[in-house]
Amino acid sequence: MAYSEAEVVAGGLAHIPVVIVAFWLIQSFVLQKVETQKTSAASTSAPKSTNSPSSVGTVSATTPTNNARKASHQSVPVNLYKPKSPFLGTVQENYSLLKEGAIGRVNHITFNLEGGDPQLKYVEGQSIGIIPAGEDSNGKPHKIRLYSIASTRHGDNFEGNTVSLCVRQLQYEKDGQTIDGVCSTYLCDIKPGDKVKITGPVGKEMLLPEEEDANIIMLATGTGIAPMRAYLRRMFEPTEREKNSWKFRGKAWLFMGAPKSANLLYDSDFEWYKSQFPENIRYTKAISREQNNSKGGRMYIQDRVLENAEEIFSLIENPKTHIYLCGLKGMEPGIDEAMESAAATKGLKWSELRPQLKKAGRWHVETY
Repeated sequence: MAYSEAEVVAGGLAHIPVVIVAFWLIQSFVLQKVETQKTSAASTSAPKSTNSPSSVGTVSATTPTNNARKASHQSVPVNLYKPKSPFLGTVQENYSLLKEGAIGRVNHITFNLEGGDPQLKYVEGQSIGIIPAGEDSNGKPHKIRLYSIASTRHGDNFEGNTVSLCVRQLQYEKDGQTIDGVCSTYLCDIKPGDKVKITGPVGKEMLLPEEEDANIIMLATGTGIAPMRAYLRRMFEPTEREKNSWKFRGKAWLFMGAPKSANLLYDSDFEWYKSQFPENIRYTKAISREQNNSKGGRMYIQDRVLENAEEIFSLIENPKTHIYLCGLKGMEPGIDEAMESAAATKGLKWSELRPQLKKAGRWHVETY
């Protein structure tokens, strides 16, 4: 996933709604307080979830789990290298992720991080900045662009000295001409051995929870798959699991949107994970130009969300469930509409519930 610094400042990282009932939230809190007074028991922890929708409303932003998460996030590396003093990384590999017949150009690019002082460290869910070589039309250095990291903290080689990106070349039409994106084209064209200015890492919005038995719902389109790829490698890649003191035991559910099958990024890896860990991972695809939704139109990720709304809502009732969304900003209204429809079938008002999971640290969104 990529977005410019200007886009970050202008647009920010949007956040999508969540499923929680304000009325039931208040009711659950009052009932719990009364019960606590009756039993004279201490009640500083979050209530246990049940199978009813009201259990979603018991999630609080001040639960011990969320406080512990905030504390753990304080140790996450941030801005080890800044734009005025970037790290000079070396391109290790650069190859296409697309199959024959795909649309556009998408590459997997890995940089060697050896030799830094300090070492450029990062964790899953963070981003790094890239400063393209050359100057803009005004003779000034190009501005930094941010890209979501597609590798785990151990890197693709599991040695802790590389970082990988998933980059789509930006192209658009202007005055009858095709314009190539400055940084994305630069990255797609670089060769092994080239030196690249890197900043960061940045970001704590998309970090994984500490709980090994957490449930992770991932919604991605295009190169928004980058952080999801890092999560899934950390969860299911054999060598990665050996290196981690963190052993994932929960449920992971990836919803991936693409225009064509040939545009499904890292598809074979995800299919392999699913074959090896069938009890822990689900992989649902929305291929817009090859599949139809229930109304006969093109199949988009929001259609898959609506199809599976009952199961998604059931997972959200578990306070250990986290939802991650990454990709084009245009995917948000569709998913919002799908969740609004799904919530209505349960008598819920999505527009009233939107801030709650975010406040509880369980709704993570990064769009561009």
